[in-house]
Amino acid sequence: MENTRIVYWTGFILLVILVFTFGCSQPPKPILPVETGLSNMEHLESNLAELFDTPAFANANWGVAIQSLKTGEYLYLRNADKGFLPASNMKIFSSATALANLGSAFQYHTEILTPGRIDSAAGVLYGDLIIRSNGDPTLSSHYLIYEDLPDSLLAELTRWAESLKAQGIHRVEGRLIGDDNAFFDQLLGFGWSWDDIPEWYAAQISALSFNDNCVDIQVFPGDSIGAPARYEIFPKTPFMNITWDVSTVADDAADGIHFRRSQGSRDILIYGSVGISEKNVSDWFSVENPTEFFINVLQDVFENAGVEIFGSALDIDLIPNYSYDSEGSTLLFQRKSPYLKDIVKVVNKVSQNMWAETLLRTLGFEYAGYGNDENSIAVAERFFSRIGISPHDIVIADGSGLSRLNLVTPRQVITLLRYMYRHPTWSDFRESLPIAGVDGTIRRRMRGTLAEGNVRAKTGYISRVRALSGYVTTLDQEDLVFSMIVNNYTIPTSMANNLQDAVCEKLANFSRN
Repeated sequence: MENTRIVYWTGFILLVILVFTFGCSQPPKPILPVETGLSNMEHLESNLAELFDTPAFANANWGVAIQSLKTGEYLYLRNADKGFLPASNMKIFSSATALANLGSAFQYHTEILTPGRIDSAAGVLYGDLIIRSNGDPTLSSHYLIYEDLPDSLLAELTRWAESLKAQGIHRVEGRLIGDDNAFFDQLLGFGWSWDDIPEWYAAQISALSFNDNCVDIQVFPGDSIGAPARYEIFPKTPFMNITWDVSTVADDAADGIHFRRSQGSRDILIYGSVGISEKNVSDWFSVENPTEFFINVLQDVFENAGVEIFGSALDIDLIPNYSYDSEGSTLLFQRKSPYLKDIVKVVNKVSQNMWAETLLRTLGFEYAGYGNDENSIAVAERFFSRIGISPHDIVIADGSGLSRLNLVTPRQVITLLRYMYRHPTWSDFRESLPIAGVDGTIRRRMRGTLAEGNVRAKTGYISRVRALSGYVTTLDQEDLVFSMIVNNYTIPTSMANNLQDAVCEKLANFSRN
């Protein structure tokens, strides 16, 4: 045990020294080959090898590939053709494949239609009211990217009700039915962990989505220590059954709020504690069956707006043998999503898992008529084959990287990034990536260095996995593409971040001259 501590702290100290030495924000001192005996390229390779050989990562595996986009030369390779868990670097594959195949201007469509008969004079629709979509994930209160932004998410649904009333519909003598059949009904990604189920980042996947398939919660401390905390939810719906066990404690004793829910259940336990002085504790938890959640909220909004629904709000899959003539139905309302170029910004900058899963399933629906795993992955694999990535050497389990069954190599990552660099959608793909020290998941990293505002890269994290892949420009204005993935480390993730940042700073400071 003592020897383990010595190795750990020796590695930690060395990493700190290396980060300080190679990650400084000052312009680099000229490298003098006559003194070192190394060319600038050899000096860079030696520096990088020293970083990745840090003893603190002795029991971990690093995969690295760095290449010049100008010359095609590899500046550094380390286990570049070995498979690694990519975590959210999988979103690079999902977003790039969607952009390259669907185009930046692709939009989702959500429709309200009816196979019934409208009696405008009586203000009655005789028949069911159906809402269906080809997968739009953007009806969200968390990432509002509309140009004509409504006051709130419910205000947009109220506009739908006003549209129905303008067409003479004030009462529906039928049901409100959610048609989510563009996608198959596997609500979770393949290989997702059961203990992630209630968390927002593991929200279920559906062709009909609302509020990122989550309920928002704001928590307020009670009037005194020991008193129960209070809460408010959005949307205000009884759809989920909440058991509340959050107490008010001294500020230094608060441990936050936590969620527990079984798969297939609407019962969620919310427990934990908040400090007596805390002003605003907010979070969000996933719902069970997003389609039912959406249409139950929609029914409440419609009725509050003056459109009465006589029947129940139901998922189409829960109605035995139900079908309708979509071609013969009357289209009452249609909502178009923002463009795909705006959607991939949310996917990559925020690292939004449910939206990434939607992109993958959309490929299956648009190219094969049904968004299941088989169709979706087949589309992706055909694309990978065209750009030089063998489908036999990559494992795609999901679109977000939350699954621990994905397997990619660093060389495959930079092959895709290199292809997108020259693709017509390059500017939109580039704009979707987080910028070091500026925004997204690396907004607090590399500040005060030449990498700030320079590096554009996608992060990735699941337990014991950390990835960073993207683009950086050197002092010579030479564009580089890189991928760094570490698996199976047992030290703090911040140390992996520091090492990756040091490499990026070294590349930003690099000059061939």
